[in-house]
Amino acid sequence: MATNGSSPRARETESSLEKVKRQLSSGSGRYLLQGPLLKRSETLRKWNERWVILDPTSGKMEYKIRRNETAIKGTIIFDASSTITLSPIDIGTPQKKDYFLCAETPGAAKAWETLRVKDEELQNLAKDIRARDATIKEIADKLTETAEAAEAAASAAHTMDEQRRLLCSEIERLRQAMERQMEQSMLKLRQSEEKVISLSKEKDQLLKERDAALQEAHMWRTELGKAREQAVVQEATIARADEKVRASEADAAARIKEAAEKLHAVEKEKEELLSLVGILQSQVQREQSSTKQVCEERSESCSGTDNSPPLTKHVDASDDDVDKACVSDSRSVLVSNDNTEVQLAVDGVDIRPIGDAEWGSFQQSEALIADVREVSPESEGGSLDIPVVNPPPVSDHIQGGATHP
Repeated sequence: MATNGSSPRARETESSLEKVKRQLSSGSGRYLLQGPLLKRSETLRKWNERWVILDPTSGKMEYKIRRNETAIKGTIIFDASSTITLSPIDIGTPQKKDYFLCAETPGAAKAWETLRVKDEELQNLAKDIRARDATIKEIADKLTETAEAAEAAASAAHTMDEQRRLLCSEIERLRQAMERQMEQSMLKLRQSEEKVISLSKEKDQLLKERDAALQEAHMWRTELGKAREQAVVQEATIARADEKVRASEADAAARIKEAAEKLHAVEKEKEELLSLVGILQSQVQREQSSTKQVCEERSESCSGTDNSPPLTKHVDASDDDVDKACVSDSRSVLVSNDNTEVQLAVDGVDIRPIGDAEWGSFQQSEALIADVREVSPESEGGSLDIPVVNPPPVSDHIQGGATHP
């Protein structure tokens, strides 16, 4: 019975090995190993069949749902810290980067673990399996002979099974405690992440406020520089205005001094003119008295006999040794506060005419003497001029005495 029971199992093992061999030999040359494996899903906590492909050039293991599909379901990346070990019976809660894979047969699992399967090793494995079958047959014969030993072994196995269950319960308790600790750690981790996020937001806000403050400070520094430049320009303008004011004051002082000097000269000239006007008035009065006397003498001469000799004497202007008659060039003299007219022609007196510039400064003063102009004897009909007595051209002899003013 043992022989009959061991033969189907040996045939099944050989068929599995042949299947793995065919799968390995039919794979692409680029891949070191590919074939079906059972992958544990941690979400559903069950085993799913996947077609797994190991690529040694990229150091990664890809898997998809079926062999003929082109879409890759997932990828397992291998690095220097990656390890491949046999998984325990109780998997528990795996870590984040732990993957659990299961082969259909131990030989296939060994092939995936060593990452290389050769034909010679497969043949040696088949020989070992056949030798093991013979040994199993021998052991089965011995077991039939030693049933009591088998019962004792069964009781020992039962005891071991009880101990295993106790150990499994303890492991389950430890696993639950570990899960609780893991949940607490995850909760603390989430709280820490939330705090980190809030602190990062506060940091960003503070950085924005700092940037805004720096921009505002730069703007105020720019405004301060502009204000300083404007202050310098205004100070320069004020300095130039002060210089202009000082120059204007100096110019005004010079003009005032010059005006005072001109006023003094005008006043002095006014006094001279007033004195001259007084002299001229006295002379005019003498002229008027002499003219009156001449008129009286002429009236007396006209009232006398016709045979009386004339009182005047003809004087020849060509004689140098004869005293010339007094020829009166009459000039009218009128002095007033608002308008002054002077008409003078006195023997031996030279009256200088006043220029426009001197009269302009003279009119601006408070002398109240303006518009002095020369008047010719022909322009004034009612002047106080002494008439000129022209002798008749009949004789060259002196007929009378000369009348002097």
